[in-house]
Amino acid sequence: MIEKKKFHTIEELQRLQYFATKCSCDVGLHSLDGSIIVDAKSYIGIYALNFKEPILVVSESKEFFDMIEGIGETLK
Repeated sequence: MIEKKKFHTIEELQRLQYFATKCSCDVGLHSLDGSIIVDAKSYIGIYALNFKEPILVVSESKEFFDMIEGIGETLK
């Protein structure tokens, strides 16, 4: 599954990373152009992305997407 999301605060990123660590599946964060791909479970790794732009959240876990539903802004 892939969702395009926009995060507005560091707290949102911290919550996303926390829930990623609770997920047994891989969770990736990708720049829209695909030039940067990081492990969402890596606290330092998530800061490699430019969060002024939307990012793609990628995981096979529906439960993970349910956990982060209220975090950030989901874009179409």
